[in-house]
Order: sequence, then C-alpha cells, then structure tokens
Amino acid sequence: MRQAPEKIAVLCHSGAGGSGVVATELGLMVARAGHEVHFVGSAVPFRLAGHQGFQGPYYHQVSSFAYALFEQPYPELAAANTLTEVILEHGVTLSHAHYAIPHATAAIHAKSITGRSRVVTTLHGTDVTLVGAEPAFRHTTRHAIERSDHVTAVSHFLAEQTREVFGVDREIEVIHNFVDAERFVRVTDPRVRARFAHPDEALLVHVSNFRPVKRVEDVVQVFARVASEMPARLLMIGDGPERPRAFELAGQLGVIGRTQFLGSFPDVQTVLGISDLFLLPSSNESFGLAALEAMSCEVPVVAARAGGIPEVVEEGVTGFLAPVGDVDAMADAALRVLRDRDLYLGMGRAARQAALTRFHPDRIVPKYLASYARTVGEAVY
Repeated sequence: MRQAPEKIAVLCHSGAGGSGVVATELGLMVARAGHEVHFVGSAVPFRLAGHQGFQGPYYHQVSSFAYALFEQPYPELAAANTLTEVILEHGVTLSHAHYAIPHATAAIHAKSITGRSRVVTTLHGTDVTLVGAEPAFRHTTRHAIERSDHVTAVSHFLAEQTREVFGVDREIEVIHNFVDAERFVRVTDPRVRARFAHPDEALLVHVSNFRPVKRVEDVVQVFARVASEMPARLLMIGDGPERPRAFELAGQLGVIGRTQFLGSFPDVQTVLGISDLFLLPSSNESFGLAALEAMSCEVPVVAARAGGIPEVVEEGVTGFLAPVGDVDAMADAALRVLRDRDLYLGMGRAARQAALTRFHPDRIVPKYLASYARTVGEAVY
C-alpha cells in the first residue's frame, strides 16, 4: 500500500504553551517514524532544541521586515512566504498548521501561491475561544477553518464550540493530545525532591502561561487553605501577565515563604515527577495538557470542571473537579487526596494508566498519520 506523505511542514508557536508543545512533540514523532519534517516559525520551537540533526527535523525561520509605512508586523504574510519557499525547495506535500491564525491562514496562502501542499489545521483552544472570537479576526478564522483540507480539534468540547462560535458544519476530527509516558514518569530519588520540599511536606504544583484564563490567584488561594491544615509547599512553573498578582497574593496570605515561582523552568517533567498534587483551576481549557503530563507522573489532579478538562481528568478516579472559582471545594478536594494515602496512591496509579492507554503516543500519533494520508488522497496504512 502507498505510504503517507514523506515531506511535511509544521507551523506552530515557538513558546512553552500547549499548542507549541503538542506540535513539536508530534513533529518529532512523525520524524522518528521516517518522515521528513520541516518546522516553520519565528523561533526554534521550545521543545525542538537539541533534537535537530543531519537527517532532520529541520527548522526554517520566518523572516521579519520593518517598514515605516507598516504600522504593525504581518506574521501571516511572512510565514506564508517562508512556507512557500520550503514547499518549492523541498517538495513538501502537506502543511500541518497548529493554530488557526496566523498559521492556518499562512498555510492556505502558501497553498494558493504554489498550487501544492494540502493543509491540515489543528485547533488548540484559544485560537477559537479567544483570538477567533475577537471580531477583528472572526471572519479570517472562519475562512481558515472552512478552507483547510482537514481540520482536527484536541477535544470534543473544542470541536463543538468551534461549530457554535463560527457556524461551520464541516467535519472536525477529534484527536486528543498525547503525553510521552517514557519521559513523564514518577521520580523516586528523595534527593531530587529534597531540593524543593521536606519529607513531611506535601508538594503541590501548577504549570501554565499565567494568563487570566488560568486563574493563578485561585491556585494561591487553594494552596493557602491547604497550607493552613498541613505542611505543604507550592511550585508555580511558567510566566505571564498574572504572575505579579499571584506573587502579591501569596505575600498577603502569608504563604510566600512556602511558594516558589520558578518561571519558565525547562525541566518540567522532573518537577511533576516529584509532586503530590497538580492544581488547574482554569476558567476554560480546551484540553489540559499540563494536567495530562502530571497524570503520567502518577500525580492526581484537582481542577475546575471547565472546557475539555473532564475529557482528561476522570472525576473521582484520576482527580477531582469543582466549579470554576470555587476555591473552597478545590481546597477540600486537595486535602482529601493528600490526607488519604490509599486514595492518593490509587488515583496516581489510575492517572498513570490513563496516560499509558488513552493518551499514549502509540494510540494518538497513528490517528494524525491516518489523517495525513486521507488528506493527500493516499490509502491509510
């Protein structure tokens, strides 16, 4: 049978956010499967560093251009131009755009210029709920969704919301995110954990981009309630506009001495691997990749019942869910897990099992390869 396309361009954000992480991890696995992968972006993707070699994957930087007549940069046009060059020079037959604007629109533009390279667009969340819902981008986002050759979404919630927000009735294939269960594992070396907490302290963790939707002040409030009942420490990983408010609140609540703000900490898997509980009180999450990475490390999750989180965290099995903003309910749930050793261990095992079965790359990546094959008209192998 004919094989899936061998030359694939990947457009994604370069930062540590979920869409860029998923795009990079997927591209790396597609490359390991023997395909030629070309990343196109303004900077080397966060998790691509150290993985490039003579045989790829390859990275092509989007050029920038400053001109007095232009009041703002045009990332879509610059990305489309670079992608066009990659398509023509390397014979790329499929472009996988992670995020509707500017990546899907750039890929569609490059396809129009070259007459080549079909477009698969993966919707990750805020490209629909935040950027796409903004009136200034509503029509262009809808156009990107409608003109892509194939569209996927990372959760059933996001697929349904896309249909509602933009009134599109096209097929949107749901392919959940995955986690590298070989890298995100429990860390049992007590010396590693001792860097952040004493043996008798519970270690809670939060990972995000510290944007308003993440409700990082709720994280601090939940932790303050937990810390008033038992010895505990909190690790805050990431950075963003809400970080100063969270830091200030930790001081006001008297837990700043037990809270560490680690910034964009590169070794996330090690920190998750030594943690006892993951907090995710977001008001909206299309999926909740950081929660899944914690689950792979046998860490139970306490989260808000919002967006696609219930598709990842199974209530009462791998964690607990509470209404958005209900910090008391989240604190009660956290204390329940941390005080009951059997419950904690059982949830940790169930969380790891979910990562190994429902969200393992061996289950998810073939779905993307099959979608690639269908999109270019080849037989699925």
